[in-house]
Amino acid sequence: MGGQSRERIYGASVRAAAERATEARKQADRLAVEAWNARMLGFQGPAQPSPTLGEALNAGYRYLEVRCLGCDTNQTVALDIVRRPKCAPVHELERYMRCKNCSQVRGYPYKRSHLVALRATKLSANDPPSNWWPGERD
Repeated sequence: MGGQSRERIYGASVRAAAERATEARKQADRLAVEAWNARMLGFQGPAQPSPTLGEALNAGYRYLEVRCLGCDTNQTVALDIVRRPKCAPVHELERYMRCKNCSQVRGYPYKRSHLVALRATKLSANDPPSNWWPGERD
């Protein structure tokens, strides 16, 4: 009674379908993050609805760029070390953002930061901060 096993008959098609589904999820997450970034950079918000932390990480966007309106500095926050569930929306992080420089000057935690965009890389000299409005001048 030697017949072919189900793994041998269906295994390759099941693995191929799972791979296509993973790639489709990654593409959908990338498009959702790009749409949110366009809305945030073009209109300066609204931050809601936003992609979840898991969607941003799945799309390859590992950092959240935040701007302090008090001292006008931009900083990045690594999303993979944020202690929130991966199903939490990115816009919920805004209430926890505090500017380190402004807090040291005032002597208490000073919260006046706004979300700018999701980024694949950290801020550096080669990768400067995002412009909030299309016509903004530095």
